[in-house]
Amino acid sequence: MRVRLEDVARATGVSPKTVSRVLNEEASVKESTRQKVLAAMESMNYRPSPAARGLAGRRSFLVAMLYDNNNNPASTYLAEIQDGVLDACDANRYSMMACPLRMRGQDFIRRVDALIADHEIDGVIMTPPLTDYPPLLQRLQEQGVPYASISPLHRGRAIGVCMDEQQAAEALVNHLVELGHRRIAHIVGIANHGASRWRLAGYKDALAAAGITYDAQYVAQGEFTFGSGVMAARQLFALPQRPTAIFAANDDMAAGVMWAANELGLKVPRDLSVCGFDDTPLATQLWPPLTTVRQPSREMGKLAALQLMELLRGRGTGLLVQVPYALQLRESTAAVP
Repeated sequence: MRVRLEDVARATGVSPKTVSRVLNEEASVKESTRQKVLAAMESMNYRPSPAARGLAGRRSFLVAMLYDNNNNPASTYLAEIQDGVLDACDANRYSMMACPLRMRGQDFIRRVDALIADHEIDGVIMTPPLTDYPPLLQRLQEQGVPYASISPLHRGRAIGVCMDEQQAAEALVNHLVELGHRRIAHIVGIANHGASRWRLAGYKDALAAAGITYDAQYVAQGEFTFGSGVMAARQLFALPQRPTAIFAANDDMAAGVMWAANELGLKVPRDLSVCGFDDTPLATQLWPPLTTVRQPSREMGKLAALQLMELLRGRGTGLLVQVPYALQLRESTAAVP
C-alpha cells in the first residue's frame, strides 16, 4: 500500500502538520525534528504528491537550468552540470527542467517570460555564458526569481559556484614550459565568455613568468566546439613557425586540434603537445589521452543547486562556493623535440 503522510507522522511521533511543514521546507521546524522526519520518509519510501505539495506550500518545487543553445548544445560540460543539478534535486525532492535559450535570438526575452509564467518556477540555475548576460539578469530580478550561477564573471554578490580558472590555466601552461616548450599557442573560447577571459589571462601569466614574449599570432579564436578547434588549429599550423604545443580552452576544441594534427600527419605528442580544460569524459576517450584541468563540473552543478535551495528555503542568502582544480597530466603532452 502507498505510504501516506499520516503514516510518517505516526512513525515519528509528530503531527501531520509538522510533516507537511518539513515537506514544504518551512524554517520554523526544529532541525532535529526535520532530520527525524526526513529519515522516516526515506526508510518508509514515502513519496509525496508533487501537486499537493506545491499547492500546500504555494511553491512549484521546480528549478530550471538555463543554457545557451547557440553554441555546442551537445556539450559534455553541460551534460555533467545537468547531472549534478539532478543529483541535488533528487536528494531534496525538487524537480528540474532543462531550458535551452538562444542568447542572441530575437525572441530571447519572450521565452524567458514564458518560462516564468507557464511553469511558475521557484528558481533558476544559470550556466555560462548566460550567467553574465545582462538582459537575462535584469529580467529575473524584475520578476523576483531567485537564481544561482555557475562560474559567473562578476562575483561580488553572486551565489552559486566558481573555480580559479585563471590560476588553473597558468598551472597548465607552466607544465608545457617545464617540458621545454616556447612556441605555445592558445585557442580562446567564445568571446566575452568569463572562462575565455580567465583562461587567456592564465596563459599570458604563465608566458610572462617564463620570460616568453606574448605573440598574438599564436592566439586563435574558437567557440568551445570541436569544429572551431579544427579551424583554429589549421590557422596555427599555417604559421611560418608552427607551435610545438597548443593549449585549447576546453576539451572539445583540444579534440579538434588533435584531429587537425592527424590530418597533417603530425603525431601527438611527438610533434605537437596538446592540452585542454574541463576534464570531460572525452579527455580519456581520445588517443592519446588528453592532458587537461579537472573542473568538477558535476559537483559544480550540484553545489549551485544546493545554494539555490538554501536561498529558497529561507535559511540564508546563499554563497558563492569555490571548488579546487587539479591538473590531469596524460600522454598528449611531452618534452619538446
